[in-house]
Amino acid sequence: MQKRFERTRSSGYMTNWAARLFARAIDRRVKEFGVSSGQMPVFFALGDGAALSQKALAAIASIEQPTMAATLSRMERDGMIERRPDPRDGRSQLVALTPEAMEKALKVKEAGMSVNAVALADLTEAEREQFLELLGKVITSLEKMLED
Repeated sequence: MQKRFERTRSSGYMTNWAARLFARAIDRRVKEFGVSSGQMPVFFALGDGAALSQKALAAIASIEQPTMAATLSRMERDGMIERRPDPRDGRSQLVALTPEAMEKALKVKEAGMSVNAVALADLTEAEREQFLELLGKVITSLEKMLED
């Protein structure tokens, strides 16, 4: 007889559940700025005024190129990013936040930090550090597995 699946004992299920809840909570916070949680990696990567290639942004965000392309297309449509020629390579473009999006960047960062604070509020400082360390190890293990 097969043992019944207990979602609260599954690291994959619990991590996915937490990720979905994080995304919903962050979406709720950044919606008023016209931003979604899926756009946050772009804000984090470009919020200091940097201009990066789409390929670099996809690598930083750890998402596939087509997903990044779709995200950037929506952000460009909404006036959040602009593309400019790469001075080192005339065939490629760099992506930067528009001045309007730069004004939102700090609010987006604060919204993410606020949700993180709420999510980890019931943990001690030592537990927070341990949680992040252990989560980092899980991520490293999965990345290694997927490289093969």
